[in-house]
Amino acid sequence: MIQNIALILSLVSIALLAIIFIRVIRRSEWPDERNSAAPATARWRKRVLWGLIVLFVLAIGYSLAHMPYGARAVGEEIVVKATGHQWRWELSQDTVPVGREIAFHVTADDVNHGFALYDSKLRLKAQTQAMPGMVNVLRYRFDTPGIYKVLCLEYCGMAHHNMTADIRVVAE
Repeated sequence: MIQNIALILSLVSIALLAIIFIRVIRRSEWPDERNSAAPATARWRKRVLWGLIVLFVLAIGYSLAHMPYGARAVGEEIVVKATGHQWRWELSQDTVPVGREIAFHVTADDVNHGFALYDSKLRLKAQTQAMPGMVNVLRYRFDTPGIYKVLCLEYCGMAHHNMTADIRVVAE
């Protein structure tokens, strides 16, 4: 939701800046005709300005086309609720299908925790914060079946090292 608002505000701001630039260019006057170098310099500056504008628009368009979050079909993702407690993870389900997008709704019941997904070789795949009173959504698509570990990345007390859970990723 907030990403959509940020996108809309950014596009509106870019459009307003473009309108302002175009109006300033159209209202500007040519330099004094007595100086023979002035019109050539002004034309060169105008070409550079338009080149930069075109480059800027292309860069913005490219970056917006490759945003990491986009429209999702309703019902496409599987929701797993994850709540951190001292010193355990409570998962609404611990088995998920391979190749489907999983939306982990992560929160904490007591103190801050770090929700981290690790593969079977203990390589970090994705992570987010688990905070009391907040729900962070971590979307991840498991590409290979297996047992994945959930570990806490935020020191949360004496038994922090025991705060683990397993997620079994299976073929459908």
